Amino acid sequence: MNEIILSNTRPPIFSECGLLAATEPFYHMDRTADFNVMIYVTDGAIYVTEDETDYEINPGELLFLKSGLRHWGKREIKKGTRWYYFHFYDNPDNTPDKSLERTAVLPKTLSGLKNSRFERLTKEYADDIYSHDVMKQWTASARLFDILTEVAFRNSGEKESPKLSDKICAYLSGHYSDPYSSAVLEREFFLSYKYMAAVFKRDKGMTMQQYHTNARVQAACRLLRSTCMSVSDVAAAVGCGDALYFSRRFRSVIGLCPSAYRKSVLEGG
Repeated sequence: MNEIILSNTRPPIFSECGLLAATEPFYHMDRTADFNVMIYVTDGAIYVTEDETDYEINPGELLFLKSGLRHWGKREIKKGTRWYYFHFYDNPDNTPDKSLERTAVLPKTLSGLKNSRFERLTKEYADDIYSHDVMKQWTASARLFDILTEVAFRNSGEKESPKLSDKICAYLSGHYSDPYSSAVLEREFFLSYKYMAAVFKRDKGMTMQQYHTNARVQAACRLLRSTCMSVSDVAAAVGCGDALYFSRRFRSVIGLCPSAYRKSVLEGG
């Protein structure tokens, strides 16, 4: 089969990528590459034949071409066509413990990607990869794995957009140091607080305020573990001006007061 297998223990090795635009009509080159190719079209159409199968990739669609198979163009690609291309190598299969490996098949083609998370990741990746940021270069293969994972599991039955309760979780986790406010949540999500509260409780088994408190406490735990800040300073950092109230809330979630928690972490480390 002409499928590309994605493995969690053997992430692909990045080679190169970029955004191309056809300044004049042309035919896709005839070659047998030793790397895999991902093509994502934003404008126009790309025509490629692989192993006697003809493909037409239109805006918002992608195609994977497998290494070791000949591909070429039978039809002319028009001027103005724009597409992202990614070249990547398969990682050698040297996993010592096969029980740890999980695999997924990359779809040969995929459509409906316009304005999707995949498209955003692809554009960011192509923009960043040749920057002078050493970290972005260092993580090139890991970021490519994230993009390919997005593709592999896109049609796994999960909706691309997160559920309302997950969006609320993300918001509360990112605003744990802000005072909890039903009015702010209504303005943020353009929904009634009563409706959001019912959906959240059904999905998460706790109230939104309980989740906010837990997020605040988990942030405090990180500070207690990794800094020398006093308990009152930690309380202020996570949005609790009253250190006594903070200690009570912390104990209700963790089962220990902040100072006892810090001591237990140090003794355990």
